[in-house]
Amino acid sequence: MERRTFLGAGAGATAALALAAPGALAATGTAAAVPARDRDAEALLHRWFRDTYRSLDAMHTDFGLTADKLDVAGDGAPVQSVNTSPTNIGCGLWATVAAARLGVIDADAMRRRLTRTVAAVERLERAHGFWLNWYDAHTGEVLTEWPGTGDPVRPFLSSVDNAWLVTGLRIAADAEPSLRPRVGELLSGADWSFFYTPYDADDPVNHPGQLKGGFWTDDDTYTGHWYGALNTEPRMASYLGIADGAVPADHYWHTFRTLLPGMGQEQDPSGEWAEVDGFRIWRGHYTYRGRKIVPSWGGSMFESLMVPLFVPEAAWSPRSWGLNHRRHVWSQIEHGLREKDYGYWGFSPANVPAGGYSEYGVDAVGMQIGGYTSKGVVTPHASFLAMPFARGQAIANLLRIERDFGAYHDGLGFRDSVDVHDGTVSGSMLALDQGMVAASLAQVLQPGMLQRPFRRGGFARRVRPLLRREEFGIA
Repeated sequence: MERRTFLGAGAGATAALALAAPGALAATGTAAAVPARDRDAEALLHRWFRDTYRSLDAMHTDFGLTADKLDVAGDGAPVQSVNTSPTNIGCGLWATVAAARLGVIDADAMRRRLTRTVAAVERLERAHGFWLNWYDAHTGEVLTEWPGTGDPVRPFLSSVDNAWLVTGLRIAADAEPSLRPRVGELLSGADWSFFYTPYDADDPVNHPGQLKGGFWTDDDTYTGHWYGALNTEPRMASYLGIADGAVPADHYWHTFRTLLPGMGQEQDPSGEWAEVDGFRIWRGHYTYRGRKIVPSWGGSMFESLMVPLFVPEAAWSPRSWGLNHRRHVWSQIEHGLREKDYGYWGFSPANVPAGGYSEYGVDAVGMQIGGYTSKGVVTPHASFLAMPFARGQAIANLLRIERDFGAYHDGLGFRDSVDVHDGTVSGSMLALDQGMVAASLAQVLQPGMLQRPFRRGGFARRVRPLLRREEFGIA
């Protein structure tokens, strides 16, 4: 997802944690302890959710959209950004539904907020049934110049960003029946085949059976790349297209688990060829610290673990997706605590503590050569994404980040990132990252809460059978 430049500031200190074996928690020295009783932990998670929702509420504009970020540096009131994107709007929708189901707001407040946002979305300019990548969050106008710099912004349709808005709209319609006809009308024109290039066995380079990254509306051209890697966040668009019947189910098998041996990638993979549904696929995997793993593209947490907040991949594919999700969590834990000895872990694209935006990850579990590296920057939302798979470890890590760096903004939740080398804390909160925090906490506190629209209909008929047949060969 395309990002721009932001501002961050702050200070703090460092601490250390000894790595626990999977399923256990062991801390030494200055490590913060997980609350001893379940009700204490539940209260802590509810506090974190309540404050996170308040940050997203503070990003909600009078027009009805969720702004891209909130600046919280300094002593003044938090400041909303001018811009927003389809992903940010989707985050606001699902966080509102989660807030109602967790008792932070009542049903009437949820209905008013969702209705207001849907009305705003109805007013946004679209092309080919999809939403453009950047709008003015306060007026709904398409951005043609970047706020603050005046740099030109080309009108662009992003397949992955549109997937997250559609996800939020589906969740809103599921939660509020009065909105179902309006959301249905909005989604009726969002035909995912627009981004899809059908597979041609005689020319797989130009016809790979994958989704394009996006489309430039000013000159009617697609991006030069497809989303080929399976274990990345664009698979949400793939699932939506397959579930709708707009994209054939075999699209799933035309995405790659790894590149072939000998091709340029982070690690030469092991694996085997297999035939599934009449298609020959390479079941490749990497090995990191003794564990077989299907890599993401860059090695970040949200590539692997944002989608399962909504699609029950682990339940439908426990020995493949379920196992792989847990191994990505433990790869990040071991990278931060053992390989790099930071004393903290959790690496995912976020606001740069000193200003800007950057990708962070564990390079060894990403396919891209010279891909995302951790750089000593921990991103709290990564720990929340890990929480459904390693609750105790994630809570302990977040408590230490909160305590040692002052990275928690009372009443609004965690700031975006911390540089553990010098203690610099981001002065911003991104809607994307706060939206992932809210959805992760919803999944931990009420498992399956936001998954209801993605457990039935086309997801049950078309997506679930694919995941049941998935065999990564890593068990």
